[in-house]
Amino acid sequence: MPRPSSKERLLDAAAEVLLSEGAESLTLEAVARRAGVSKGGLFYHFPTKQALVAAMVERLTDAFDAALAQAGSRPGDFLRAYVEATIPERHTSAPADRVTAALLAAVLVDPAGLEPLRERFATWQARLADDGIDPAAATAVRLAVDGWWAVRLLGLGEPGPELHEPTRRHLMEVIDRAAHD
Repeated sequence: MPRPSSKERLLDAAAEVLLSEGAESLTLEAVARRAGVSKGGLFYHFPTKQALVAAMVERLTDAFDAALAQAGSRPGDFLRAYVEATIPERHTSAPADRVTAALLAAVLVDPAGLEPLRERFATWQARLADDGIDPAAATAVRLAVDGWWAVRLLGLGEPGPELHEPTRRHLMEVIDRAAHD
């Protein structure tokens, strides 16, 4: 397995700082120290904290886009991929969710950092509305999935294991019904 690039190591270190110390502790110095690089080495890739946070947002959204790229071409396939990329089949607490929650906290410190995320969500919504099923049904499922994602991230009454799989299955059935209408 190849060693991660310096840039990837810095992004990993930034995620570790967010997770272990919180958004208020995300500084370029803390990231350089955690990654074991000089501040000059960090500045080569990320001249500002905003550039670092933007790269973290981009890495997360790129990973989501890669999952969405697996969608087939049948009506509703993009929406199915959206559900699969957002809500795991089994009830878990994935580490990626913790990174996302911490990153969103960091982005909220600099609201301009949300703009790339807004653009990506607008692109995903446009694609969902053109997924070959009723755009209102696609949007309703997307909003349910996004709400579920937010609940998981923030720990706000997430459905337990007994409801997780049946609820996810229900959303997939809604998509299947919309694809056959």
